[in-house]
Amino acid sequence: MSDSDISNNNNSKKMARGLKNRHVQLIALGGTIGTGLFLGSGESIGLTGPSILLAYAITGIMCFFIMRALGTLLLSDLSANSFIEPIAKYLGTTTGFVAGWTYWMCWIIGAIAEVTAAGIYVNYWFPGVPAWFTGLVILAIIYMLNIINVAAYGETEFWFALIKIIAICAIIIVGIVLVIINYKTPVGHASVSNLYSHGFFGNGWQGFALSFQMVVFSLTGVEMVGMTAGETKDPVHVIPKAIDAVPFRIILFYIGALAAIMCVIPWHTITPDASPFVEVFKNIGVTGAAGIINFVVLTAATSACNSSIYTTGRMMFSMTNESNGKFTKKLGTLSKRKIPQNAITFSILIVAAATLLNVLVPKGVFVFIASISTTLFLFMWTLIILAQLKYRKQVDKQGNEDKLLFKMPLYPYSSYMVLVFLAFVAIVLLFRTSSLIALVGSLVWISALYLVKVRGDKRAAKLEK
Repeated sequence: MSDSDISNNNNSKKMARGLKNRHVQLIALGGTIGTGLFLGSGESIGLTGPSILLAYAITGIMCFFIMRALGTLLLSDLSANSFIEPIAKYLGTTTGFVAGWTYWMCWIIGAIAEVTAAGIYVNYWFPGVPAWFTGLVILAIIYMLNIINVAAYGETEFWFALIKIIAICAIIIVGIVLVIINYKTPVGHASVSNLYSHGFFGNGWQGFALSFQMVVFSLTGVEMVGMTAGETKDPVHVIPKAIDAVPFRIILFYIGALAAIMCVIPWHTITPDASPFVEVFKNIGVTGAAGIINFVVLTAATSACNSSIYTTGRMMFSMTNESNGKFTKKLGTLSKRKIPQNAITFSILIVAAATLLNVLVPKGVFVFIASISTTLFLFMWTLIILAQLKYRKQVDKQGNEDKLLFKMPLYPYSSYMVLVFLAFVAIVLLFRTSSLIALVGSLVWISALYLVKVRGDKRAAKLEK
C-alpha cells in the first residue's frame, strides 16, 4: 500500500492523517518530559547522587531499542491504528485485548493524576479556587481541543512541549555560564567538580540500583508515538525520524538538566522535597523562581493530561472498532472529522467523574492505583519487544529481511538485552514495599483481564454452537 493510498483512504474506520513531523516529534518528547523532572528530580538526586546521570544514560539506550522495536512493528503494517494491533497479531488476540485495556487504564489514571495536579498548581496563584473545579475547567478545554481535529491537538501539544523544552534549555545554559565564571552560590562555587567531589555514587551501588525505578517511571510514555501511527502524514518517513531522535533528545534533556543543576549546587545540599530548578534560580538571585517553575509544571501537567486524553480516545477506538455490541460499536466509530469523538467523550467523562471522586477517596488509595498504572508500563514495553521478536522471526523464516522498512539495530541481541533490563527493573521493585505492592497489584490486573477475555471467548464459542 503506497502513502497516497493511505492518505486517500475513505474507509470509515480510518482516522484523518493530520499530524506533521514536528507534531509527532514534540508529542513523543512532551509525553516523557513531565512534572517528575521539574519537581521530583530532587528525590532522585538525593537517593543516588550524580550517578543518576548514568542511570538515565543506560535507561535512555534501552528506550532507544524499545522505540526501534516499536518502529519495526508500526511500519510492518501502515494500516494499523496503534501499536496494539501488531501486538495482537503476533502475540495473540487475548494478549492484544489485555494490552489494549491495560494501556487505556494507564493513561486514564495518568489523566486523573495530572488534571488533579494542575488544579493544585493553579492554587499557587488563586488559593481560594477549589483544585477540583480548576481541574474540570482544564479538562473541558482539553476536550474541546481534542474533538476539533487531530491537527488542533498536535498544534497544542507542540507548544506545550516547547515550553518545557525552553525551561530545560534555560537551566542548561545557565549552568554552563555559571560553571565558566565559577559563580559563587550560598552553598559553594559552580563547578564540574561538584559532580564527583562528594562521591559519584551517593549511596553506593544499592542506591544506584534503586534509582532505576524512578528513572524508568519518569520515561514512561516514550512509546506514545505508537498511538500517532494512524494519524501521521507520510508515516514511512515521519515515524522513523521521531523514533530515532526522541530517545537521544530525552537523554540530552534529562542528563543535561540534572548535570547543570548538580554543577551549580552540590548534590548533597539539594533538598529532596523541593524542586532543584527552583533552588538553582533562587541561588543566583532570580526573584519569582517558584512562580516561574510553577507555570512550567502547570504547563507540563496540562500537556500530560492532553496526551492522556488523546491516547485513551485512540486506544478505546482501536479496541472497539470491530465490535458488534450496541454501546461498544458507537465507541468504535469516527466523527465527520475522522476522529474518535465518542471514545474521547467516554474517556473524558470517566476522568471527570474520577477527578470529583478523588476529592472524597483517601489519598493513599489513589496513590496506590497510580503506582500500579505506572508499573504496568513495564508490561507494555515487554510486549512491544516480544511482538517485535515474533515478527522478525517470521520475516527471517520467509526470507524477507530486505523488505523491512525499519530494522532493529543489533538484532536479536538488543531485544534480549532490553528484556533482561526490564526484568532487572522488576526485581528492583521487590526491594521497596510500595513498589512491591504495586507490582503485585499489576499482576492481579493482568490476570483478571486474561480471565475476562478467556471466559468471554468460551461464551462466544458456546453461542456459536
